Amino acid sequence: MKILWVKSDFLHPAVAGSRIRTLEILKRLRPRHEIHYAAFLYPDQADALSSCSEYSSRTYPIPLRVADKRSLTFAFQVAASWLSPLPLAVSRYRSRKMQRLLAALRSTQRFDAVVCDFLVPAINLTDLSECILFQHNVETLIWQRHHQEARDPLRKFYFGLQARRMEALESRICRQVAHIIAVSEADAGLMRSRFGISHVSVVPTGVDLDFFAPPPAAAPVGDLVFVGAMDWLPNIDAILFFVREILPLIRRQRPGCTLTVAGRNPAPEIRALERRDPFIHITGTVEDIRPYLWGSAVSIVPLRIGGGTRLKIYESMAARIPVVSTRVGAEGLDVRSPDHFLLADTPAAFAEACLELLEAPERRAELASAAWSWIAERYSWSRIAARFEEILERYRRG
Repeated sequence: MKILWVKSDFLHPAVAGSRIRTLEILKRLRPRHEIHYAAFLYPDQADALSSCSEYSSRTYPIPLRVADKRSLTFAFQVAASWLSPLPLAVSRYRSRKMQRLLAALRSTQRFDAVVCDFLVPAINLTDLSECILFQHNVETLIWQRHHQEARDPLRKFYFGLQARRMEALESRICRQVAHIIAVSEADAGLMRSRFGISHVSVVPTGVDLDFFAPPPAAAPVGDLVFVGAMDWLPNIDAILFFVREILPLIRRQRPGCTLTVAGRNPAPEIRALERRDPFIHITGTVEDIRPYLWGSAVSIVPLRIGGGTRLKIYESMAARIPVVSTRVGAEGLDVRSPDHFLLADTPAAFAEACLELLEAPERRAELASAAWSWIAERYSWSRIAARFEEILERYRRG
């Protein structure tokens, strides 16, 4: 097949779940298909083009500089967004250059499939009727959870407004596309009931077991580790919640308990945690996340906001490190508590689960082994890519 794949960014560095998921699928489609990849190229991705041959036959970069959220430009965008029917998280990526590029490609070449990877690129595609929407999250759900968790009245109002706009946009786009690929049965069911659609399939998240296999001896890192992009609001909220509500409960029994937060572009409020607490380490962007998993005792996923599926849980399991997660954190994953991870939704329960594992090496090893065996049988990336390929073939343009 000749596939046009449209995304909002290039895939290297692969430091976010959406990039990893797309990269692992495309790497396995690339040997059998001609993949044309169109995306925005950001200033911090200057080296990304050198790796494109790993997953694409041809690339079409459109340079874009997204305003920093602490900048005056972003403040103007927020002000202007009050008059727009689109959510700001989408409208700031509208691009005439990208629209012209995609229109030209589709008018001059015949593609067997057009994949719109995430909701954002859809606003730059003029005709969605033959597109496959690869929806890593239900975006409406994320914004509604932001609204529910917000305490400041102004933020609560803003998140509520953005959630309503996101729902209107997401519902419209889901009804316009030829087919939707969700990453979990939970997301697919929500789309069916929320947006009144039936044309949705599920391709679950995978993991590279060989890549995450731990070495015989790993350098120690600390007690607890959180892995994730630290410029993403749900992850920021998760860590602030954990440090404020859960970590003090753990330290009543383990005063020196350490926390490592490993992920790109930490927000200022995340950086501030390290300055206030000598037992908290904020890494920023790292070239290789695996040593932080291998060298820690417990992987924590204290998410209160989110959608889709969390790669960080499968990656922790592949690295043979036990996981403690909220229900939102494990949402959509085919894993069970307490067989494969420990589920805890209240601060007290989360602290208790972390202490249980920190104080019992045998229990940590037992839980990690059971989780590894479960995902090893079901979620290799080769199986996941094959499922994705079947769907593309089924909806191939006639």
